[in-house]
Amino acid sequence: MPGRERKWEVSIMRKFWTILLLALLMGGCTVGPDYKRPAVDVPAGWRLNEKEAKDLANSTWWQQFNDPVLNELITVSLRENKDLLIAAARIEQFAGRYGIVRADFFPQVGAAGEYNRQRVTELGENRLSPAYKATTDNFSANVNASWEIDLWGKIRRSTEAARAQLIASEEGRKAVILSLVANVASAYINLRDLDRQLEISRSTTKSREDSYVMFKERFAGGVISDLELSQNRSQYEEALASIPPLEKAITQQENGLSVLLGRNPGPIIRGKSIEALQLPAIVAGLPSDLLARRPDLRQAEQNLIAANAQIGVAKAAYFPAISITGAYGSASGDLSDLFKGPSKAWQYSAPVTLPIFTAGKIAGSVREAEAIQQQALLGYQQAIQNAFREVNDALADQAQTRKQLAAQKSQVDSLSQYAGIARLRYDNGYTDYLAVLDAERSLFNAQLAYTQTQGTLHLAIINLYKAMGGGWAEGGEQQAQPKMNP
Repeated sequence: MPGRERKWEVSIMRKFWTILLLALLMGGCTVGPDYKRPAVDVPAGWRLNEKEAKDLANSTWWQQFNDPVLNELITVSLRENKDLLIAAARIEQFAGRYGIVRADFFPQVGAAGEYNRQRVTELGENRLSPAYKATTDNFSANVNASWEIDLWGKIRRSTEAARAQLIASEEGRKAVILSLVANVASAYINLRDLDRQLEISRSTTKSREDSYVMFKERFAGGVISDLELSQNRSQYEEALASIPPLEKAITQQENGLSVLLGRNPGPIIRGKSIEALQLPAIVAGLPSDLLARRPDLRQAEQNLIAANAQIGVAKAAYFPAISITGAYGSASGDLSDLFKGPSKAWQYSAPVTLPIFTAGKIAGSVREAEAIQQQALLGYQQAIQNAFREVNDALADQAQTRKQLAAQKSQVDSLSQYAGIARLRYDNGYTDYLAVLDAERSLFNAQLAYTQTQGTLHLAIINLYKAMGGGWAEGGEQQAQPKMNP
């Protein structure tokens, strides 16, 4: 009998391994569409091309401002910004998910052991006969394994989707870096722009205050009329009223920049004035470069790859699923007999499940996956179009702002001359004070507008670098907070 039982076991095992081999040979089939990058309508060039443009999109462009303080602020933001830390944690999340999904490729093996002791009653109708012990021990130890055979590529498609999501999260972090550096630089430029406007307002206020004091003395001496004194006072109060809004805006700008640096709201150290900041060179590149440069476009494509793979996961539910499970171990009432031949116990099985009627559940899942893939496709195409628009807008912005700044510089020079002549003519009695009032008011407004346009030009170039993307975002990762280890 033992020999016959052994032959029977061998026969069953051979059949088992034959089924397993056939299943593995069939496992090369993968349902669902393979990903192909969609055709993109890429323009041949930009609407506006700069003759002296340089291909600097992959460089740490903010260093061209030549302001060590700005460089340090950006370095701090790459270490401490909370959005960037969240993006790093998100990468770890998707890395863990990828590991979970990929693990289904391989058999899952575990082990278990148990000891239990029990006593049954010796009284009543259910008592044991004297031949049996009332107290018994039981020892067991076994190894179990299970493995789902990926006949139709369900696991492969799931792994493909998880890998694409992981890469998308990494590209998302680079996009955060790209946006963060541009936002810190823009906030700093805005702050220095407001500082300069405040300087102009305070200087103008001090000058008009001195003039108002002099006019009061002249009015007291009967040299000028109360009309001229009122005009002078209104001019002084106009300049004085411009200071509080600028001080408020500076405080709010400092608070916003502090948050970008990962700090509580507070003051920000200053470096060079806005006039002393050097303008970065204009970047160049073909529209097709954006597909490789901009991390948000690469992220959108990886999301499309993941959505495409999920269609295969949904379609795999139409087909049979085969799993292999087994266990081998020993069980005994005496620990000394636990690993002896008679105590062994084993079992294996290869269950097959096949959906027959699901009331449209699987079809609904496929339809849902296809709709999600279509949304991802349209989102990818839309992201590319927006990228082209952003670059064209930024190119036009900086080009036209340069022209505006040049015109405003000429206006400030002309108004400065006009104000000087008007003051001189008034002092010599050739004109009334209204001419001086008009000239100085126009000069004050022109100086503020010129300073604002200076900041606008810097921001336009920053937006251009942001729109062009760049490989520097990967270099920025080296300065950023290290990713968490699993």
